[in-house]
Amino acid sequence: MYMEQARACLKEYWGYDDFRLRQEDIVRSALSGEDTLAILPTGGGKSVCFQLPALMKPGIALVVTPLISLMKDQVQNLASRGIKALAVYSGMSGHEVEVAMGNACYGDYKFLYLSPERLSTWMFQKYIRAMDISYIVVDEAHCISQWGYDFRPDYLKIGELRQVVDAPVIALTATATPEVCEDIVARLSVDGRPFHTIKSGFERPNLSYVVRHCEDKQGKLLQICAAQRGTGIVYLRSRKRCEELAAFLRAAGESASYYHAGLSAGMRERRQQEWKRDEVRIMVCTNAFGMGIDKPDVRFVVHYELPDSPEAYFQEAGRAGRDGRRAYAVLLWNGSDRTRLGRQARVSFPSLEYIEDIYQKLHQFYDIPYEAGEGRQLKFVLPEFCKRFGLERPTAYHALKYLEKAGHCSYSEDADISLKLQILPGREELYGLDLPEPGMSHLLETLMRRYSGIFSFPVPVEEDWLAAAEGMPVPQLRQLLYRMSLLHIIKYIPADEATVIYLHHERYYPGDLFLDPALYRHLKETTLRRSETMLEYVQEEKECRSVFLLRYFGQEDSAPCGHCDICKEKGAGLPSRERIADFISREKAGKYTPEDIQKRFVHIDGTNGQAVLSLLREMIDEGLIPPPSF
Repeated sequence: MYMEQARACLKEYWGYDDFRLRQEDIVRSALSGEDTLAILPTGGGKSVCFQLPALMKPGIALVVTPLISLMKDQVQNLASRGIKALAVYSGMSGHEVEVAMGNACYGDYKFLYLSPERLSTWMFQKYIRAMDISYIVVDEAHCISQWGYDFRPDYLKIGELRQVVDAPVIALTATATPEVCEDIVARLSVDGRPFHTIKSGFERPNLSYVVRHCEDKQGKLLQICAAQRGTGIVYLRSRKRCEELAAFLRAAGESASYYHAGLSAGMRERRQQEWKRDEVRIMVCTNAFGMGIDKPDVRFVVHYELPDSPEAYFQEAGRAGRDGRRAYAVLLWNGSDRTRLGRQARVSFPSLEYIEDIYQKLHQFYDIPYEAGEGRQLKFVLPEFCKRFGLERPTAYHALKYLEKAGHCSYSEDADISLKLQILPGREELYGLDLPEPGMSHLLETLMRRYSGIFSFPVPVEEDWLAAAEGMPVPQLRQLLYRMSLLHIIKYIPADEATVIYLHHERYYPGDLFLDPALYRHLKETTLRRSETMLEYVQEEKECRSVFLLRYFGQEDSAPCGHCDICKEKGAGLPSRERIADFISREKAGKYTPEDIQKRFVHIDGTNGQAVLSLLREMIDEGLIPPPSF
């Protein structure tokens, strides 16, 4: 009976008469109250699998996801369907977060989206027991596994949440090997309850995988962009090279922009929207772009450099062709990529002795003594840190990332830092000051009433709330605070975007830091194995690309796709003479050039290019079509 209701709900809110492959099984499992792990390929419709059950159950679904863009998109999409949803993410003021939490408890909202680091905040802990939670939804569930390619320690807090919240789990991912699936279940299971794992086939029948070994990558990229209509994504690793390659494409007449984490939040949002609205055709970007963006008509994804792992490649390539139409995932590589990948795998794991030294230097950098520092939030600038101690940036960076994996800190790049204020004079001294502006006195009184520790240390202040309390716009408030700081009345730390390190415990003495050698060895081995698998993939000459990738994810019995570069090499994939003749007579009215034929019938990888031109000459010689126009 409830599946009939589920189909009615699917029709009412999404307009579909029936479910996609395996969606029905996942929804049935969730509605029966079972803990469920759903493994669906990118574009497989994962959001419906938790949104629909949550709509049919009383209460609010708690959706844990690391992707702010996904939160915003899904909240907007749900709102467009008349479904009330909330999101809590970095950059919101304390007042905004408290209002959202209150609405989650006492409003008629069905979804609360939040990032995993929010689970341990005092604000969340304050409200969690008052929420009627229908489901705990874990998006990008591979992030909870230490064996996964994108492990995030904050995800481990979800297991702790299950000790407080009695609600079934729906965990979802598109990239999980059998080993990672087992680890996800182990970390999310509670009280011996069974976990139902539902795995869809990873095949993407409309997606053609293409690998090209080439020295002239720019020339090949231009060829791909010219051959394909519609939207595209080009992935690189370096922020600087993103900017350079986007400029190159624009100079060649292409509509292109770039995106990376070094841009401001507002700029990233504008560029993302320009691309989604087709105002920009090609986005040249790092892997900071694309997560959670559901644009169905991406016709091609190009990896300009060799990815680190099959998981990253499979997920990023899978952003093409979500509308079911033919799309291409093209990987360009050469010898320098192979050298870089090997070097990257080595640099990613400096010695444990080096990592412990970086731990001590981090505390020295901020003058944090032994047995102190727990809970400190440090605004961190890697170049300055490395310059101070004469360190190589990549090695120091990966040492800090391993400290995060080992549970000693959280390393958050491009985090939003809230405004912080401290009143510098003592309370008695303050009352005797002759303040030059009346607004300063009122602002100080407001701060003293609301923030008890503000005389002792800089405290986070809700900028929007303070501006409203003082009856002035935010820019005017910032100017007033700046003038007060110049008079040494307050210590003013403006809101900012920066890399932030959160210290999880007090500073250990040398030799007392536990770095988990077993975890280190396993992560290093799996990283090297992933790199080797990527090299095997690009050097493969006989096996279907799709079969190769599917086997990596545990799908052993797969048929060749028939349209990757290797499958096409085995069979040229020539168009019929009738199709060529029809194209020339109907679409080109008898007037065409060889370039018209190449754009229409030559594969994006060029595998059948010579064969198509040979067929064209035969048809001209036989009088079946007129010669081309020049």
